[in-house]
Amino acid sequence: MSQHFLLSAKAKTLTLLQVMRLSDAEAEAAFRKVRWPNTDGAPVCAKCGGLDAYEYRRETGALCFECRACKAHFSITSGTLFASHKLLLRTYLAAIAVFCNEVKGKSMLALSRDLGLSYKTAFVLCHKMREAMAEEMKGRIVGGVGKEAEIDGGYFGGYIKPANHKESRIDRRRAYNQNGKRQAVVIVRERNGNSVPAVFGTEGAALNWIKTRIQPGTVVNADEAASWDALNSRFEMKRINHKEAYSDGEACTNWAESYFSRLRRAELGHHHHIAGVYLLRYAQEASWREDNRRVTNGDQTQRIAHLAMSRKPSVDFSGYWQRHID
Repeated sequence: MSQHFLLSAKAKTLTLLQVMRLSDAEAEAAFRKVRWPNTDGAPVCAKCGGLDAYEYRRETGALCFECRACKAHFSITSGTLFASHKLLLRTYLAAIAVFCNEVKGKSMLALSRDLGLSYKTAFVLCHKMREAMAEEMKGRIVGGVGKEAEIDGGYFGGYIKPANHKESRIDRRRAYNQNGKRQAVVIVRERNGNSVPAVFGTEGAALNWIKTRIQPGTVVNADEAASWDALNSRFEMKRINHKEAYSDGEACTNWAESYFSRLRRAELGHHHHIAGVYLLRYAQEASWREDNRRVTNGDQTQRIAHLAMSRKPSVDFSGYWQRHID
């Protein structure tokens, strides 16, 4: 019997102990190489792109630069997802490492205890890392001629606590007994490939989006839900009735179900409750983790750091303050 990847030595190429042993200068050097890989860590002006800058430190000890061409002042994180940071860069690197080591998500309350942060700081930091993960999914289209993809949907949020007395209980499955906060996460996943999630009010509302995310010629696997019937005119479809079987040798949605298994466990085991405005970010995190489940934790940490340093400031949060989210 083959060994699970996460149990193998090659899965563990970075430890938290290694990160915390870094000096401030070593952490700065690591982030400089991630931010400016083409110059091997030499600063590039965020304003004019100039390569000639001198270093100085603020009263807090933070490393900064001044461009000799345009006189602009900038830091390693200026104009990135971690812009205006207040923590040591070593702490950010440790947070990314801890975040990657949790294969089904990381409790932000636990992260706040691990690194001695406030809950709010940990919450914002984790959501910025989810934004970084989402960068890889922008414009992603899966499948192609000769390839197969799977689609499925799952409902999250809108939990209604059952009444104490039996005579006071209602059928919470009925639409008129729900609170309107229930949303559908829809996943499109290529077999042996990548995935891309989205959030809608219902599964049926995702049809047009699905058509734009799957290339023509792809064989699409789905369950017997009527929501997917309209896709028959565009794709070759394989349908599986889960009341009879989960796989019949021809059709199955096990890859999509694996994604939802990870997302459900993250919700129930770590977060316990996912607010609707943040549901897409959690769905994107689960998708990224599922697609990279055979990537070493060191490579995952490096990729998230690179994505965060390549991305502009957060669209959901500015500094440590939440912006308005519709």
